[in-house]
Amino acid sequence: MTPTMPVITDIAQLDLNQRYTYADYLSWKFSEYVELIKGRVRRKMSAPTSAHQLTVTNLTVEIGQFLKRKPCRVFAAPFDVRLLRSTGNGDAQIQTVVQPDLCVICDLSKVDRRGCLGAPDWIIEIVSPSTASHDTKTKFDLYAENGVGEYWIVFPGEQTISTYVLQGEEYQPRGDYYEPGLVPSHTLPDLTLEWADVFANVE
Repeated sequence: MTPTMPVITDIAQLDLNQRYTYADYLSWKFSEYVELIKGRVRRKMSAPTSAHQLTVTNLTVEIGQFLKRKPCRVFAAPFDVRLLRSTGNGDAQIQTVVQPDLCVICDLSKVDRRGCLGAPDWIIEIVSPSTASHDTKTKFDLYAENGVGEYWIVFPGEQTISTYVLQGEEYQPRGDYYEPGLVPSHTLPDLTLEWADVFANVE
């Protein structure tokens, strides 16, 4: 008789020195959200702050309104994005699964019932103190490696937006925005966001 594998319901049951795949990830029954970065489990550090949530909401509304009756779509976390440039696309081969705060996808063939398979066109991360190095270094490099064309890093505390566009295999800075004015999108050239709308009601 084949022994039954224990159900993984807590991250403490995992060996964090081990590498896992998306197939493993799908079998876990956590109440919290985690990400896989090149096979390594990374826990979401803490619940989002109200400033984080307001910024996500403002961006979702502004981008979502623009995309009405257009071919691209905006998705907010929790939403699994499976990055696979260095692996195959089978569940047991994929080693990176992230949950960007927001992503815009224009090739809707990448979207399935489980999220996105492949790189979104544009990713936006809202930085909290506990995620700063993860968003500005780990994910910065990861998204560039996997061909995400545009990356925005938004700091609600400082009310700044840093935008980057992929050129070759590296991100090049496109602009830093820290006062009222227009913030243009590279992915959606007809879209310019108002800095004040992004941070509306964010204390």
